[in-house]
Amino acid sequence: MTLPAVFLNIPLAHRALHDLAAGRPENSRAAVRAAVDAGLGIEIDLQLSADGKPMVFHDYGLERLTEEQGAVRLRDASALAAIPLKGGDEGIPTLEDILDLVAGRVPLLVEFKDQDGAMGPDVGALEAAAAELLGRYRGDLAVMSFNPHSVRALARLLPEVPRGLTTSAYRPDEWPLPAATCDRLREIPDYADSGSCFISHEADDLSRSRVAELKAEGAAVLCWTIRSQAEEEIARKVAQNVTFEDYLPRPRP
Repeated sequence: MTLPAVFLNIPLAHRALHDLAAGRPENSRAAVRAAVDAGLGIEIDLQLSADGKPMVFHDYGLERLTEEQGAVRLRDASALAAIPLKGGDEGIPTLEDILDLVAGRVPLLVEFKDQDGAMGPDVGALEAAAAELLGRYRGDLAVMSFNPHSVRALARLLPEVPRGLTTSAYRPDEWPLPAATCDRLREIPDYADSGSCFISHEADDLSRSRVAELKAEGAAVLCWTIRSQAEEEIARKVAQNVTFEDYLPRPRP
């Protein structure tokens, strides 16, 4: 399996084309509509509701992005949909909402947030719920997760959908994980047995030798998160595409 070329040719708007000043919160319908209108790829995040619905939302908790508090997974999808996102006039969207909005018009990269809490094997419910929808989707689609167990679950559930690992320098002071877990994940040991065909790597760690090794072996290399044209030019010395926010990338030749 290889990542379709469209994921290498069209920059990916991080959490869709969000801009609070323009009334487009991250992972919102408004941000998705703006990305589609601009012909840009879209990266979104998934969390699970209490009633087992995949919600397009980055954080585990509601506090940063809404006026509510508490964990996303403790509320039903209908309750989450009624919570306005800060800076916008719409509630938290479901995955089904976003799939209907994109409708195959631009490439869509879906990140499954770790549900285990420790990058461990206690995953599956979010992947299974999302797979029901993603399996029927018609359009350029790829899936990824920081948690290798999640990627393995996606390999079983969506064997025809390109999948990859979201990867990082895993600096222990930046992650709520044991140092030993960070040390292991940093070297991307699960790439082959998770059936991945790409990584999306932390931009300021692209010089890591393991990234070069995977690229030489045929892995596609995306990166996150790029916030200026200058950063993009540096990242593209290694990465084949960027996940961006806070600026609009120049068209590629």
